[in-house]
Amino acid sequence: MLRYRESLGLLPVRMPGRSRPVAVSAAGAATPGPRHRRFGDAELDAVTLGLSIERRYDISPAALAFGIRVLADPRVRADVAELGRRIGRIEPPPARALDFEQERALRLMRLGSPATRSPRTPQQPAAPPH
Repeated sequence: MLRYRESLGLLPVRMPGRSRPVAVSAAGAATPGPRHRRFGDAELDAVTLGLSIERRYDISPAALAFGIRVLADPRVRADVAELGRRIGRIEPPPARALDFEQERALRLMRLGSPATRSPRTPQQPAAPPH
């Protein structure tokens, strides 16, 4: 069960730089140590939490792993959100940014119209000194 969860990415990531134990054969050659992973408290706590979430929401380990992927990968999140909007499960994002840009454009148009410009008197160039 733990190998399956590890293959799905439901266990804490191994720390970089940690190497597997090395055993020395009778001939003195170094051979890789045991191929099994030792699980500590952090890994077992993660498994316990994962099992709790799976039971609470009645989902599979694969579904939980995909949920984590959606949270971690912005491209996957965007694709899933788009699907949710298309099928009506997610509300479209508010159009606040569009409203802001529209208001800004209207303000700039008002500033640029001749009726709102303040009359300026053309400045006379200063006379050159004699």
